[in-house]
Amino acid sequence: MSAVVVIGSGFAGLWAALGAARRLDELAVPAGAVDITVVSTQPFHDIRVRNYEADLAPCRIPLADVLDPAGVAHVAAEVTAIDTTARTIATSDGATYDYDRLVLASGSRVVKPAVPGLREFAFDVDTYAGALALGDHLRGLADGPPTEAAGTVVVVGAGLTGIEVACELPDRLRRLFAGSGVAPRVVLLDRSRIGSDVGASARPVIEEALSANGVQALAGVGVAAIDEGGVSLTSGEHLSAATVVWCAGMRASPLTEQLPVQRDGLGRVRVDDYLRVIGVPAVFAAGDVAAARMDDDHLSVMSCQHGRPMGRYAGYNVISDLFGEPLLRLRIPWYVTVLDLGPAGAVYTEGWDRVVVSSGAAAKDTKRTINTQRIYPPLTGDRADLLAAAAPQLQSRP
Repeated sequence: MSAVVVIGSGFAGLWAALGAARRLDELAVPAGAVDITVVSTQPFHDIRVRNYEADLAPCRIPLADVLDPAGVAHVAAEVTAIDTTARTIATSDGATYDYDRLVLASGSRVVKPAVPGLREFAFDVDTYAGALALGDHLRGLADGPPTEAAGTVVVVGAGLTGIEVACELPDRLRRLFAGSGVAPRVVLLDRSRIGSDVGASARPVIEEALSANGVQALAGVGVAAIDEGGVSLTSGEHLSAATVVWCAGMRASPLTEQLPVQRDGLGRVRVDDYLRVIGVPAVFAAGDVAAARMDDDHLSVMSCQHGRPMGRYAGYNVISDLFGEPLLRLRIPWYVTVLDLGPAGAVYTEGWDRVVVSSGAAAKDTKRTINTQRIYPPLTGDRADLLAAAAPQLQSRP
């Protein structure tokens, strides 16, 4: 019996597992000849990109609902070590698992530098648990003394996530503090410029949306320290706020450090056109841990847009590699960004220069379709539906 282990159950990990199950079916591999096991810390597939929203009820899917019908096993444990020589992984509960082929798809996490008070006093929306904690905190403030600081949120980091969080918060705070006399205030700050990575074409749309939503933007200033009373800025100013949300940068899972290869500035490992980790036999990588070439000029970005097809192709290829079958080369010839701007709508761009194609209500409809339909696995519990969705095919533009 052979063993395929997938580390991670996010967008890349889930689809790698289902893609592998589909490829076994295509090759008519007898049942029981290959075990596929997903190892991840939680028994859920989280729709992580929706963590900025107020209602998280639709954002967590039990893995049993999508893996069991496909015949994929799941182990809820934290992977602590990868031994590429022995071809084993170790978990925090002391268990060891052998693999014949491994797919590393353990994702990324928000960067938390050594800013005094950051870990003690700031919130984030990096995980489902983190987003829930932020929601509980805000509701607690609304039930407490009606102070100006209680209704003030500082969002640190004005990249894609920070902008979405900041645009969502004013309306959310207004509902929470309705009738209290507290005027909600949201401040979005960045040590660079607001939306520096969203493209020149989209920046005016985003600036207009921030203004329409009542978000105060501070550019060119960093955070010196955070305490329970607010944020001290590198400019010397102190912002009184009961809530700080940290959205300043992402880095690949530290499990990439277990592989004997160099990593890029984001902590990612290099993979070839077939998602094989270059220089490490029997190991594939997909999603935020992998730097994969999307075309002749661009590498993948940390996004579900790239993580999902990378997972599907990795799943197909890991089984093909196991049985000596031809592998599929991954190339994604288009790139889009759809950024939620709260009540101001959304902005939809195409191309690596992020040229605006639509904005406002039209873009919001596209974003809503992506968030509630396009990025979800089939929830029918039907094996055929799940394996069909795992085909190594590229979706068209949204």
